[in-house]
Amino acid sequence: MCGIVGYIGHRDALPILLNGLKRLEYRGYDSAGVAVHDGQNLHVFKKKGKVKDLENELKDKKIKGNIGIGHTRWATHGEPNDVNAHPHVSQNGLFVIIHNGIIENYKQLRNFLKDKGYQFKSETDTEVLVNLIEYMYLESETDAEMAVRLALSEVIGAYAIVVLAINEPEKLIAARKSSPLVIGIGKGEFFLASDATPIVEYTDQVVYLDNNNMAILKEDEFILKNLANERLNPIIQKIEFDLVSIEKNGYDHFMLKEIFEQPVAIQDTMRGRVTSDASMIRLGGITSVLKKILAAKRFVIVGCGTSWHAGLVGEYLLENLARIPVEVEYGSEFRYRNPIINSDDIVIAISQSGETADTLAAVELAKKNNATVLGICNVVGSSIARETDAGVYTHAGPEIGVASTKAFTAQVTVLTMLSLMLSQEKGTLPYSSFKALVNELQQIPDKISKVLEQNDYIKELAYLYKDARNFLYLGRGYLYPVALEGALKLKEISYIHAEGYPAAEMKHGPIALIDENMPVVFLATKDQIYDKVLSNIEEVKSRGGRVIAIVTEGDDTVIRMVDHVIEVPPVSEALAPLVTVVPLQLLAYYAAVLRGNNVDQPRNLAKSVTVE
Repeated sequence: MCGIVGYIGHRDALPILLNGLKRLEYRGYDSAGVAVHDGQNLHVFKKKGKVKDLENELKDKKIKGNIGIGHTRWATHGEPNDVNAHPHVSQNGLFVIIHNGIIENYKQLRNFLKDKGYQFKSETDTEVLVNLIEYMYLESETDAEMAVRLALSEVIGAYAIVVLAINEPEKLIAARKSSPLVIGIGKGEFFLASDATPIVEYTDQVVYLDNNNMAILKEDEFILKNLANERLNPIIQKIEFDLVSIEKNGYDHFMLKEIFEQPVAIQDTMRGRVTSDASMIRLGGITSVLKKILAAKRFVIVGCGTSWHAGLVGEYLLENLARIPVEVEYGSEFRYRNPIINSDDIVIAISQSGETADTLAAVELAKKNNATVLGICNVVGSSIARETDAGVYTHAGPEIGVASTKAFTAQVTVLTMLSLMLSQEKGTLPYSSFKALVNELQQIPDKISKVLEQNDYIKELAYLYKDARNFLYLGRGYLYPVALEGALKLKEISYIHAEGYPAAEMKHGPIALIDENMPVVFLATKDQIYDKVLSNIEEVKSRGGRVIAIVTEGDDTVIRMVDHVIEVPPVSEALAPLVTVVPLQLLAYYAAVLRGNNVDQPRNLAKSVTVE
């Protein structure tokens, strides 16, 4: 949510800012704006709506300048409109700012500034911050850098900010706390952004700001400090993806591209970690804490949304294969219920972006209680990667579509490898069973490719059900989390109400909803409770429900019982989530497309939820 871009150097800033804002559209936003300084004057333009609306506003403007900032806003304080959009300029016009995050004590600061004669045009916490910076600048008779530092010392909350001072137009000042900010390093130029996607076409050298860091950028100088004004040495990292990976490459939407990228993403997640002869799994990122992991009496998995569903699959995997007790928690609830966290617990934080605010808060709480914290995330250099004791990257590549697809299967792949590795370390799984599962895991990319061959057929099914008002998704065992994930995908992008349930729970309430207008999706692959699921299907059909079943290839029993089937290759029960989720992703995608929805940018949603 929200996107930051900034530039200082020898090029025209405006095209770079607008291009960067387009790269960040996937994060979710409702308005956009830019500010460019031409060496003499500041030019600020902001507009409710999409970046293209901002471009239309700017098309006849001739703005030249080598320093500027831009922003896409996802509304928190104040409705989406031109006034509340970023950038915000201070009352006396001395500072302009863009900001991601939430200033929790903005009301107190606003009242303080009102008493000092400040008036406000917007409803935002960001305008409060830029006026506080200006107040510190004038009151303390200091420079812009110190004014920013003094203002931030009064702030409670999360922020990533970039500030341009009108009296010091040769520099940009950036700071970060609990909201991501990355700086790209070019030749005589610097780029700023919420993540690396707007930067990669200009440079592959970046610095990820840590919490309480401040950067002062000039055309030929990069100074990194902490908020205590101590100089730091920037750690330069290389971006691990290229420009091609963040383009659609002929697909209609990023989401469809990313669904079809899953075989490669899973292969990349396994690469170098599974030996070719299936004899061993090595997860180098957790070697330093392996003894603690093996000694742990309990695992706690925290995540939000799709990552929480992956965690539920991980619970089944870790308990069944490695015989470790597991609890799965919503990151958003974990810190508020005074959870019992022991020093010998292992807490696993799962996040595609590595910046999810609720999950990061859970990490912080776990560390305060001396638990060992592992991270599973996709973005190198992200906050979770830096804040955890150890972890595993998914290596799924950039995921631009707001509705996660390849992130889910990559996360489940990591959890599968972790469970199998621990099963061998702990001796809880016979070696023959271990090797058979590892062999089969290596075949999963090919099996997903086979599922993807049914793309056109699934599109036809979506056409039949695109006007449904409700859906029910049912699964048991390993496939219950997949039912939840399938329902979430449909809700997120098609705006059809959908619920996921354990199939056996249907008769404890949801069965009251069943009639001829209620499509029911059953995950009914052949496993140890296959016969139980058949009984659940009978219960739905006897009440007139319309059933779509995900079945094992060649199953001629279910096909006689239901309205439609989608076949998947035979797969072991523990690996079934990786294969069965794919048709549900396609079903949701095509339902949304056929309803005319913006699939990659669904309403009200943001890709990376960096505020509570």
